[in-house]
Amino acid sequence: MWNHKTLGAALLLLAGAAAQAQILIGQTAGFSGPVAAGVKETTDGAKLYIDSINAKGGIGGQKIELISLDDKFDPKLAAENARKLIEEQNVAAMFLTRGTPHNEAILPWLDKYGVPLIGPSTGAMTLHQPVRKHIFNVRATYQREAEKAVVHLATIGMNKIALVHVDDSFGEDGLAGAQKGLASAKISAVAVEKFDRVKPDFSKIAPLVAKLGAQAVVMIASGAAVVDGIKAFRAAGSNCQVVTLSNNASGGFIKSLGTHARGVIVSQVFPQSLSYALVKEAQDIARTRDVAEVSPAMLEGFAAAKVLVEALRRTGGKPSRDKIQAALEGLSKFDLGGLEINYSSKDHTGLDFADLAIITADGRFRR
Repeated sequence: MWNHKTLGAALLLLAGAAAQAQILIGQTAGFSGPVAAGVKETTDGAKLYIDSINAKGGIGGQKIELISLDDKFDPKLAAENARKLIEEQNVAAMFLTRGTPHNEAILPWLDKYGVPLIGPSTGAMTLHQPVRKHIFNVRATYQREAEKAVVHLATIGMNKIALVHVDDSFGEDGLAGAQKGLASAKISAVAVEKFDRVKPDFSKIAPLVAKLGAQAVVMIASGAAVVDGIKAFRAAGSNCQVVTLSNNASGGFIKSLGTHARGVIVSQVFPQSLSYALVKEAQDIARTRDVAEVSPAMLEGFAAAKVLVEALRRTGGKPSRDKIQAALEGLSKFDLGGLEINYSSKDHTGLDFADLAIITADGRFRR
């Protein structure tokens, strides 16, 4: 027989169960520090899609909750954040970790607990080959981008190209792609220079670029370092064409460049044309939330969220770590909206799309 107390207790239990009916997804990324603008935009893009799914009831009545921790773009802090999310928060999967050394730093935790990571926000080849069991890439590799950028420069008649890269695994990775492009174009770099990731210094590199008369500089670096580099090149008297990679394809990067933004080329790993259903879908959802424009960085997050949600849907309403892993490895011929994802146990690469965009006078990316 129910009385007021037992009925009240039952209702509280039901309310508690409803409150707990959430799928926890973990993210560690540099929400402060040199890549903060891009991280925010990528995460905002992911939330556009996740929020739209939650508004329709989530996955089998369970809402997706993204728990995001700031690692200040520090690989050691990224590893500690991953530990907290996996061991203490018991997240079902990890998502959109930014940075090459940062993704490498969290790998031991993924492998220890069998936690899949969807859409690492990096194009590092080391996360593609050899196949990392728990990492599912969505975007193309940095090597593919850098190679395409150099080939494009050579095609338009630029043969005095300098390569400037950050001294870490990301920089070395992008450099390898750029050198593939140079080999394809049958030219040599006029200079290959590296700089410290923590304390970028262009006081010697910029005058060298100017002195050598470099027509173009491919900068493989993140956010603030690229901005500082471009300012240093201009101050040294160089009018070189600057090309950088998609990790800087954010509106925040354009703003940080200020008067130096116009004419900078940024490679892209997602299309921008509304002829792609993915782009149109993102723009349509953005408009309903009073977001004026979906930047390339936002689109990266949006696409990764689509892959995450599809994997969750395929777990049959029980999104455990091992079921998400199995769902991802069985994800083949999945149409993101004009771009197709194909995973298997032997291939976690995702997409191979790469293109170039130039920053216009009004501060937009245009193909």
